[in-house]
Amino acid sequence: MNIQIFGTKKCQDTRKAERYFKERKIPFQFVDLTVRGLSKGELDKVRAAVGGLENLIDKTGKEYEKRNLKYLVHNVEEMLLNHPLLLRTPVVRNGAKATVGYCPEVWGGWS
Repeated sequence: MNIQIFGTKKCQDTRKAERYFKERKIPFQFVDLTVRGLSKGELDKVRAAVGGLENLIDKTGKEYEKRNLKYLVHNVEEMLLNHPLLLRTPVVRNGAKATVGYCPEVWGGWS
């Protein structure tokens, strides 16, 4: 397995996801969204796995509110690429498979 966890250190669900993989001694790579976001290719693969961009954008988050996206017409893909903090976290990837949020029931079936 080649697990990647995209999230922030402040996000409680991201920390829970890290703990889940550490407890099972499954190696993973943590990608801090405050430092680097998803590439276009990564975003496309995650979008295909989770069923669209609307499942990826965090409409209840501080970043969404800060950018006033509730009131603006915007390209969701472009916003997610340019402002990775708009993503719902954690985004956990295992090759072509991906989840958004804390999903241990899905991760358990990946091994």
